[in-house]
Amino acid sequence: MSGMVGEWVTLLLMAFALGMDAFSVGLGMGMYKLRLKKIFNIGITIGLFHVWMPLVGLIAGKFLSDKFGVFATFIGGLLLIVLGVQMVWSTMKKGEEKVISPVGFGLLLFALSVSLDSFSVGLTLGIYGAKTIMVILCFGIVATVQTWAGLLLGRKVQGWLGTYSEALGGAILLAFGLKLLAPFW
Repeated sequence: MSGMVGEWVTLLLMAFALGMDAFSVGLGMGMYKLRLKKIFNIGITIGLFHVWMPLVGLIAGKFLSDKFGVFATFIGGLLLIVLGVQMVWSTMKKGEEKVISPVGFGLLLFALSVSLDSFSVGLTLGIYGAKTIMVILCFGIVATVQTWAGLLLGRKVQGWLGTYSEALGGAILLAFGLKLLAPFW
C-alpha cells in the first residue's frame, strides 16, 4: 500500500512539474482576449494532449531509445518560439489578422507544444514500466487545472496591460521556447 502511495505522490509531482509549462504558456496565451468558454475548451484540449502524449510515449518507451525524448523537447521549443514570435509580430501589425490564435489549428499547435515534454517523460516511464492509468490521469488532470489557472491569471493581467499584453504573452512563449532549446546550444 505504501508503495502505491509513493507512486501516486511521485506521479503527481511529475505531473505538476510538467504542467508548469502549460501554466506558463497559458499565462502568455491568456493575454489574448479570451472568453471563459474558450478558456474552458483550451484547458480541456491541453489536458487531453497531456493524456494522449504520455500514453504514446509510454507505448513507444517500451520500443524506442531515450534519444527520441530529446527530439520531442527540441520540437516543443521550436513550436513555442514560433507561437511567441507570431504573437509579438501581430501586435506590431495593427489591424491585420493573427496567423496563429488559440482556435482550430492554432489551439492544436499550442496544445502540442506544451505537451511534447509529457511525451518525453512517457518514454522514460514506459521504459521503467509505470502504471499507464495512473500516469495519464495525473498528467491530464493536473495539466488541465494548471492551464486554466494560467489562462485566467493571464486574462486578468491582460486587462492591466491593454494592447501590450499580447506582446508580453508572446515574449513569455518565446522565452519558454528558448529555455527548452538552451541545452541544444
